[in-house]
Amino acid sequence: MLGLKGARCMSKRKTIQAQIEGPWDAALAQLREWDPVWAETCGKMSTNPWATGVLPRKFVELLSVGLNAACTNLNADGTRRHIRAALHAGATRDEILTVLKMASVMSIHSCSLGAPILLEEAKSVGAKPAAKSSVSTPACEKLRASGQWNTAWDPFLELDPVWTEEFMETGAAIYGTSLFTPKELELLSIAFDASYTHMYAPGTRRHIKAALKAGATMEEIMEVLKLCVVQGVQACNLGIAILADEMKAEGTRR
Repeated sequence: MLGLKGARCMSKRKTIQAQIEGPWDAALAQLREWDPVWAETCGKMSTNPWATGVLPRKFVELLSVGLNAACTNLNADGTRRHIRAALHAGATRDEILTVLKMASVMSIHSCSLGAPILLEEAKSVGAKPAAKSSVSTPACEKLRASGQWNTAWDPFLELDPVWTEEFMETGAAIYGTSLFTPKELELLSIAFDASYTHMYAPGTRRHIKAALKAGATMEEIMEVLKLCVVQGVQACNLGIAILADEMKAEGTRR
């Protein structure tokens, strides 16, 4: 028999699952019919970060908004579900909007990856970028002065200083917010970089290091990584309904 603590934990999981399932309801119900043991196990795993209490419920939902809305994911159902849950947990419009902005600018990693390769390959064939007139880059210089400049940005600053300055101004407007603590900003950044649709190792390491420096615990960072893994159930969310439809069309129960 379950002890009192175990019963409370199970009750909490059921409450959480009922609150966050949304479009997952039908898929999970079907999964329970086809494979009840795995469905139960998966349900426990996927609601674990909501049940542990390591991170506040509101922040778990904000992280989930970011993971679903990220430019590498763009899951509309999940984004709506977790925005609703974040609002219910007390998140403000501006907090959610900031997360959506962060989910947009993570696309800079296309340049972090590609610009160094472009410079290396151009050098190998003797190509050189067109001469550029002197450009003022105050946003970039401010980042350098504060110690926040990432040397991975040097290649695209060299290739296109005007656009790089525009991008850094865009990013500074987000990361300069007082809505989130430095620790929270780093935890959000870890989620974006470590997500299974991105897996950007340099950024993940950089933001884990910064999160620890900002006071994050190993347990808090692990919760963020667990939330990234939980996103994997989207495969069932998408595929089970399609499988059920196609089986019905084929007239098969197997």
